[in-house]
Amino acid sequence: TTVNIGSIPLTKQAEKVLKITYLEAKIFKSDLIGTEHLLLSILRDEDNIASQILAQFNVNYEVFKAEVETGKHDVTDELPGSSTGGDDDFRDDESFSQPKKVSDIKSKTPVLDNFGRDLTKAAEDGKLDPIVGREKEIERVSQILSRRKKNNPILIGEPGVGKSAIAEGLALRIVQRKVSRVLFNKRVVTLDLASLVAGTKYRGQFEERMKAVMNELEKSPDVILFIDEIHTIVGAGGASGSLDASNMFKPALARGEIQCIGATTLDEYRQYIEKDGALDRRFQKVMVEPATPDETIEILNRIKDKYEEHHGVTYTDEAILACVSLTSRYITDRFLPDKAIDALDESGSRVHLTNIHVPQNILDIEQKIEQIKLEKNKVVRSQKYEEAAKLRDTEKHLLEELEQAKAAWEAETKSKRYTVTEDNVAEVVSMMTGIPVQRVGQADSQKLLNMGDKIKDKIIG
Repeated sequence: TTVNIGSIPLTKQAEKVLKITYLEAKIFKSDLIGTEHLLLSILRDEDNIASQILAQFNVNYEVFKAEVETGKHDVTDELPGSSTGGDDDFRDDESFSQPKKVSDIKSKTPVLDNFGRDLTKAAEDGKLDPIVGREKEIERVSQILSRRKKNNPILIGEPGVGKSAIAEGLALRIVQRKVSRVLFNKRVVTLDLASLVAGTKYRGQFEERMKAVMNELEKSPDVILFIDEIHTIVGAGGASGSLDASNMFKPALARGEIQCIGATTLDEYRQYIEKDGALDRRFQKVMVEPATPDETIEILNRIKDKYEEHHGVTYTDEAILACVSLTSRYITDRFLPDKAIDALDESGSRVHLTNIHVPQNILDIEQKIEQIKLEKNKVVRSQKYEEAAKLRDTEKHLLEELEQAKAAWEAETKSKRYTVTEDNVAEVVSMMTGIPVQRVGQADSQKLLNMGDKIKDKIIG
């Protein structure tokens, strides 16, 4: 006989546990009632069987509560006035309840870890592309950072010249110990202002987050803050009657309590930072000029390995030259090396996509799995559970077969390397600019050779 689960009444003990679950979630100021709150409410009642069994394994209410608390970044210790309700937005933030990296060693800067990205850690893990050239700029930034006072560089240059790459280059040099002793063991952390402002719906929440970041920076002299598009701090989080981010930074920068590298374009520097004399005085300008075509070719040759590995292609020397020459000629609103790297990346992507074909056996297996899933759902609704179990086993075997087929296909794809030619780059630049591919690919000398015939066609005499 079938039993309707909905008709089974809850015991008084179960009802009590569910009510306490809600209270446990309230204690933790959580938006959602999770399984951890249910287990806490079960453990709170020492008389039930579940609590007694767990007690044999040294699991009790206090032990599990401590585990749940340490599972979060305890931001309230870092915040001023944490006894008030102002820290609710930290506790409710998903980014705090689920830390980015689980580590046995508790981080000294949990707030900064959530609102920033550690470039030095990325450099250690080999996640940053190699930096080619820019020795003078990196040297100048290192010099300014090593100063006793006013030791905050600001990188000023056009979009795409590689301002952020200089900060990454500094992080790489710190890891490789190719910097002055003053900068040994420093961390370069890039601050994400968008996530810092996001979700601050009540007055004072942004200032509280900002103050928490500032407190951590003051306590951690080994952190160098990198703010890309630094002009966005002027007015960020500012509402009527509240401070904006730049006004909170100024005193700490003036006292030399925090070190900051900024990056912005020349127009935005003039519009936002130069007007604010107090903020402008805190920074030392480092001008970043666009790379020359020869430097860009060297950059592309040094970084092409990573793109070849990612796309499963090989770039010819002519393709590298075409990336530089064609983007220099036809893409005028951006600067080298960024636009040449974009052409390199997209041409690799295009060649990879045009040559990729999913094998028929993988498509067949996927189709079989879909059919079995439909059949399985049908027999489960008919309550034919033995048939459903057989279909489940068949599905499991097919999924294993699919994984093997995919692995074999991936291995075969990796062993095949497609070549990216000058024509592929011309196609991509044509798609980027809207200029017909025939005109993009045609060399100047070829145009000049045919010019006589074209003139004769049009002009008589």
